[in-house]
Amino acid sequence: MLRTEHVSVLNMDNAFRGMRNPLNSWDKSDSFLDKDGAFVAGETDLALAVRLCKSGSDHRKFIRQIFVSMDITAPLYWWKEFDTYKVATVANSTSTMHKIHAKQFSREDFSVDHMDEETLEHFDGIISYLETLRGRFLETKEKRYWYDMIQFLPSSYNQMRTVTLNYETLTNIYYARRNHKLDEWHTLCDLILTLPYAKELIACHDD
Repeated sequence: MLRTEHVSVLNMDNAFRGMRNPLNSWDKSDSFLDKDGAFVAGETDLALAVRLCKSGSDHRKFIRQIFVSMDITAPLYWWKEFDTYKVATVANSTSTMHKIHAKQFSREDFSVDHMDEETLEHFDGIISYLETLRGRFLETKEKRYWYDMIQFLPSSYNQMRTVTLNYETLTNIYYARRNHKLDEWHTLCDLILTLPYAKELIACHDD
């Protein structure tokens, strides 16, 4: 399971302006902001942007200045893979260390969407024991019960992080992970394709 919320794309107008800096060709720019302040790429600007993106990372430097912020809720086993993308990313997560005991454990706290009924029955036992440990910690405040929760916690436990990254990093993610065996990567790649001008700037090698 992977869920994205509060998706924002920032600084595209400045990135497109900077795209023309190497040849001082600002007079050829035809992009503009609409009445709501949203960036609209002009035909000439977009054609240049696509050519640069198709020419490789050295030429598409301007997309590193297109920033994306979103909340991602995903299991710990997926976050371990996402942490590969440490370049040009910032993430602020909900705290397992400080807040693991704050609410009752339930199935909704875990990614169990691919478990069959037999596995779910066994997993419910894990949830029940985690809840027992949580109760013991709340009652006694003994650190050993907190450690038991942390070390017993399955990697399917969902964590939410607010993530900031850029179109260059999203390009790397899209081409490296779009055929991955984990469905969570497919969900994120599908989201990437919905971002403004993503098909031209990120997935430009698909055509």
